[in-house]
Amino acid sequence: MNTEKQFEQQIARCKELFLKKASDYGTSWRIMRPASITDQIFIKANRVRSIQTSGVKMVDEGEEPEFIGMVNYAIMGLIQLEKGFADTADFDVATAEQFYDKYANLAKELMLRKNHDYGEAWRSMRVSSITDLILMKIYRIKQIEDHNGKTTVSEGIDAGYYDIINYAVFNLIKLSETNNE
Repeated sequence: MNTEKQFEQQIARCKELFLKKASDYGTSWRIMRPASITDQIFIKANRVRSIQTSGVKMVDEGEEPEFIGMVNYAIMGLIQLEKGFADTADFDVATAEQFYDKYANLAKELMLRKNHDYGEAWRSMRVSSITDLILMKIYRIKQIEDHNGKTTVSEGIDAGYYDIINYAVFNLIKLSETNNE
């Protein structure tokens, strides 16, 4: 189990979908304010938790596409924090891909540092527990957004987005390992 390689494989899956959607829709997401992106991540995480809790899904799409969506929206959120939202889809796909790669790499670097310090504790966690951590991060981000991005001692919105990326990738890794057994 090489976490870095597995992380890169899952990010590649996420990026592939991101680019396919950018080919279909352009970069229409550029008009979204960061709080709207946070709410999109919330919708996805809440659906996963609902499926995990009830065991029932009414839409024929499982947890993996939702975790991929969380990764992609969190990267969009980081881009919006840096560039601000726009009134139009002002990026071409190549520019969006450059930003995607930048933030995916920063997320991986953070993951490697934290994964070292925490001794890969996530590998012993349940997918449902990691989903709860994602939801907690979303609620924290929403609170910070409601305070106009100001915190007293806590990390900012960007740190929450990075954690969501990493937690969602961890769940993608765990689900892919389960599917390969």
